[in-house]
Amino acid sequence: WGMRGASTSPANQYGSGAAAAWAANKTGSSNVYVGIIDEGYMYTHSDLATNAGVNPGEIAGNGRDDDGNGYVDDVYGWDFDGNNNSVFDGAGDDHGTHVAGTIGAVGGNGAGVAGVVWNVKLLSGKFLGNRGGTTANAIKAVDYFTDLKTRHGLNLVATNNSWGGGGFSQALQDAIGRADSAGILFIAAAGNSTYNCETSNCYPA
Repeated sequence: WGMRGASTSPANQYGSGAAAAWAANKTGSSNVYVGIIDEGYMYTHSDLATNAGVNPGEIAGNGRDDDGNGYVDDVYGWDFDGNNNSVFDGAGDDHGTHVAGTIGAVGGNGAGVAGVVWNVKLLSGKFLGNRGGTTANAIKAVDYFTDLKTRHGLNLVATNNSWGGGGFSQALQDAIGRADSAGILFIAAAGNSTYNCETSNCYPA
């Protein structure tokens, strides 16, 4: 339903129009990265593995911080909640995996689901764990992706932030501003069952 648009059949004027883009052979690029600031995601999943991005400045398994960003072996991203490079920790990371599929599950292959963009590279900035998450770790995740773009030249165009709650944080707004200055879109959840962005301020949206 959400992938349809005004020109698709059936039509949906409220849809994203992704199906029309797919029909025009606009299915993405493996040179484009999107950061997932959420739970971790199952990068070995059969519908996601092809689009699992890696940090090109890091050498897997050598126990060193090859790119000098302060994180050792952050090949698929970093777990800011657990402070380690294990960005998928099992069934507890189901929301992050769901988000990854919505963004970039491989499409047109007759299997699983289709993401909005079929060809993309996904990286994890895990800050939500089994105890929830902290604003401090969310800020670290935002700055992690900004650094990957500004200091290491990664073509990271956006981060997805399907989370919310808590009050206003100047420090988080400042981190989002740094990402914005680097040309990184900050895509935020605009409401959930526990808050309504149409009737009150909600953050980070």
